[in-house]
Amino acid sequence: MAGLYESRGKYKKAEELYKKAISIDEKILGENHISTAVDYNNLAVLYENQEKYEEAEKLYKRALSIHEKILGENHPDTITIKENLANLNKNRK
Repeated sequence: MAGLYESRGKYKKAEELYKKAISIDEKILGENHISTAVDYNNLAVLYENQEKYEEAEKLYKRALSIHEKILGENHPDTITIKENLANLNKNRK
């Protein structure tokens, strides 16, 4: 649902739902679970699209750390997050 709200430009509602998903996953699965990392990445994308670069960077780094630990550096999902972080740094300039 958060992605749908985001695609319609309803960023406040999308942010609320992404945060709720993070809260649920952290509580049930833990902060270092791959599903939680996916939630971090999704919220980071939202923040980046709103030019909230500092918040996005923190979440990308958290997601990347978990992905590297669980899936390894060369997993396609890990690489995607690395690319997201690299693109963030390009967009900041």
